[in-house]
Amino acid sequence: MVEARGFTFEVSVEGPADAAGTVLLLHGFPQNGTMWSAVRPALHAAGLRTVAPDQRGYSPGARPDDPAVYTAAEGTADALAILDALGITGPVHLVGHDWGAIVGWYAAAHHPDRFRTWTAVSVPHQSAVAHALATDEDQRQRSAYIRLFRIPGKAEDTLLEDDGRRLRAIFGDSGLDAADIDRYVAPLLDRAALTGALNWYRGLRRDAPDLPPVTIPTTYVWSDQDLALGRTGAEKCAEYVTGPYEFVELRGVSHWIPDQEPKRLAEAILTRVNSAA
Repeated sequence: MVEARGFTFEVSVEGPADAAGTVLLLHGFPQNGTMWSAVRPALHAAGLRTVAPDQRGYSPGARPDDPAVYTAAEGTADALAILDALGITGPVHLVGHDWGAIVGWYAAAHHPDRFRTWTAVSVPHQSAVAHALATDEDQRQRSAYIRLFRIPGKAEDTLLEDDGRRLRAIFGDSGLDAADIDRYVAPLLDRAALTGALNWYRGLRRDAPDLPPVTIPTTYVWSDQDLALGRTGAEKCAEYVTGPYEFVELRGVSHWIPDQEPKRLAEAILTRVNSAA
């Protein structure tokens, strides 16, 4: 339990006592910090410590009611405060998936002094997402589910009915077994927890965010079978990184990259980490 910004966050801190560096791992919807369980061992074996918090809305002690405070800026402030509370003041390596990537892009763009490298998983720079939504009907269709998630009450009712059947169905292309899916779904069967998770969508700005380019060394990992994020935004992402950049495309892989291909993701993270050594 880490006290930060008046909240209590559940945080997993693992790795060697004499770690050569720290990797901050940010999860997305509808998961939690355990989504990195299969990725972390390779990072630890490389001499790195990992910090994996359950973000606001997911940590029971960090669940404000107002959807307006579920933003990338607030998520970034949470992440930095967690690092400070743990006594980690030097630059760390940053990794984020899904909403964790949205927070990560903001963090990397606005606080480059706090991060040595940035590995974004699945979600590209928000200006690339905005471009795709403005120009690509395919991406607009892929993002249509967000409309439901933004409706208080209706979204909760829909996702919780039949013991979370629709929540479980979100992982239908992940290859995860029922026990692993339940590791993510079971905490969200508590309505307050699900509302906290959905509040990220309700805090989402409708217009394109004014996010500057990222200047630190960046890797963007995208999978061609991602149902939510198409190729237009993925290929546009490079235009919003001015530092060293690599685009890693995983073929035949769904949105759930850390669960489905943890070894390949860990390799991409370590390649980026080692490039900054």
